[in-house]
Amino acid sequence: MADHRTDQKMDPRIDEHARILVEWSTEVKRGDMVIITANPDAHDLVTAVTKYVARAGGSPTVIMNSQEFERAFFDAADDDTIQLFPKHVKAALEESDVLIGISSPVNTKALADVDPKKIMMRRIVQKEIGEIQIQKRWVGTVHPNRTLAQQANMGLEQYRDFVYGATLIDWEKESKNMYLMKEHLENHNDIRYVGPETDLHASTEGRIWVASVGKNNMPSGEVFTAPVEDTVEGHIYFDIPFMFQGKIIEGVRLKFEKGEVVDYSAEKSENVLKEILEVDEGSKRLGEMAIGTNRGIKRYTLNMLFDEKIGDTIHCALGRAYPDCNGTNTSAVHVDIIKSMKEGEIKAGDETIYSRGKYFFEK
Repeated sequence: MADHRTDQKMDPRIDEHARILVEWSTEVKRGDMVIITANPDAHDLVTAVTKYVARAGGSPTVIMNSQEFERAFFDAADDDTIQLFPKHVKAALEESDVLIGISSPVNTKALADVDPKKIMMRRIVQKEIGEIQIQKRWVGTVHPNRTLAQQANMGLEQYRDFVYGATLIDWEKESKNMYLMKEHLENHNDIRYVGPETDLHASTEGRIWVASVGKNNMPSGEVFTAPVEDTVEGHIYFDIPFMFQGKIIEGVRLKFEKGEVVDYSAEKSENVLKEILEVDEGSKRLGEMAIGTNRGIKRYTLNMLFDEKIGDTIHCALGRAYPDCNGTNTSAVHVDIIKSMKEGEIKAGDETIYSRGKYFFEK
């Protein structure tokens, strides 16, 4: 059953969440064509977002989605159908200015036992769709519900407090330190992560560091770039579990030579990691190296929207690089993997950006 309750007053935090998405994240203006994609449980937030879009003079259209819908597709579709390009979706996206995605899933593991090859086949088909999406003004967020609370091992009210504690902040104020970090990182031409079972280095020459201040993800709180593709060298151990297509992957170890993964292992679901690495040539390389900065997110919840932003962490993404960083790696996937740095250091050139619990601007 959906979590919205028409006979009770809406939580005022939902209204504030919607305001931030429309006014800060996507800056909707008069005449904008806006697509809102959401799960049924997100009814209250979709209602509030629609109000703010209309108030700004935009034209909203709501599309309902669900992992159960995806599961039904994969169960029924043959390979030819899976590889059928969704040209109607492309047309809608091309005519849109703003995309707002709201996740509030009923079942986060609906795809867990779907053949990973089918999922990857569909991702490859939809690669062009993803490229169109990231050229728009877009943002992704969650609306807290029982499913996400359970996944995070929290009660619903506790999870709501967690979500809004990470989301309903002064993003203009928060952005100042993040832009300062961007400035310092761009004063150097490389990045290095050092920590337990980790020494990973890459050139960032000619690349742009992006301060993610809530314009594409809400909540946000990371500074990221695309490393020069063939310069990633070393090894790294990711100690924070993550979920990919309903499967939990833990304890990932990667070794890089000349930018490419040459050895890998995982303590759990290594077969899924193998599938990711074999999607295409680009999935064997890093499309992103990043630093998490949101101190309002204090624990992982198996939801990458939050987990990759945890303060005192770094993450790397296998696959597609973002054009905003001047990255050139192309792939049908972009899979983030996270590491705690509380016992580690982040260095750019001869400057220490982070060391054992403190960013340079906190000293």
